[in-house]
Amino acid sequence: MSVNKVKQIWSAGDAVVNAWLSIPSGFAAEVVAQCGFDSVTVDMQHGVQDYISMVECFQAMQSHPVTPMVRVPWNEPGIIGKALDGGAYGLICPMVNTAQEARNLVSYAKYPPAGTRSNGPIRAGMYRTAGTYQKMANEEIVILPMVETKTSVENMEAILDVQGIDGVYIGPTDLGLSYGLGPKVDYTEPEILLIYEKVVKECNNRKLNPGIHCSGAEGAARAINMGFKLVTLSDEAGLMSTYAKLQVNQTRKMISGKA
Repeated sequence: MSVNKVKQIWSAGDAVVNAWLSIPSGFAAEVVAQCGFDSVTVDMQHGVQDYISMVECFQAMQSHPVTPMVRVPWNEPGIIGKALDGGAYGLICPMVNTAQEARNLVSYAKYPPAGTRSNGPIRAGMYRTAGTYQKMANEEIVILPMVETKTSVENMEAILDVQGIDGVYIGPTDLGLSYGLGPKVDYTEPEILLIYEKVVKECNNRKLNPGIHCSGAEGAARAINMGFKLVTLSDEAGLMSTYAKLQVNQTRKMISGKA
């Protein structure tokens, strides 16, 4: 049986509900990890996170039953290996546009003979007994290249044929921008929905798991009903802002007698 909760959920045929951390705070990570998510992803690409804050977030969530994941800044072996050494059990990588770039990602994330990852799991090794982490990591770490450009859509089937990936993760805003649409998260435009349908279909054909970034519960539920197997519910900054605005607006309505 897999030790990675994400893979356990996928094996059962269910969808993973993923959290997203943009704020470099172990306390925020600890709070989010107690909210019922299956996995928690630290965003080192667009979030205000660095390597040390990623490690602190992982430490804060370690006592809770969530899979620690990371979105790395780029498809580059140094940061990928270092993020995995820091304890990530899931890897989301931006702007993977070709099959070769997907093969590079797998190589950077796996130990020989499956890849070229350098040995030195300084924190990750704590999750296993000495000498067992390397084999387990090659089998258990989730690898999700991001589909978020026209080029990646054109190369989708070749990317999905790369051995070692567990699926793909759609970045809807960049994808929409590449098709000339305005920046948002939950697209309903037919041309984008057709891409989503193709991603789900091609992943299903290969027993892979499609993931997508959403802006909240409504978009996430719609994505799961479309067949997506990992959905991200905004980020903690967005969730905090949304709820804070709701409370402020309700307060103002109540004191004005409009509630």
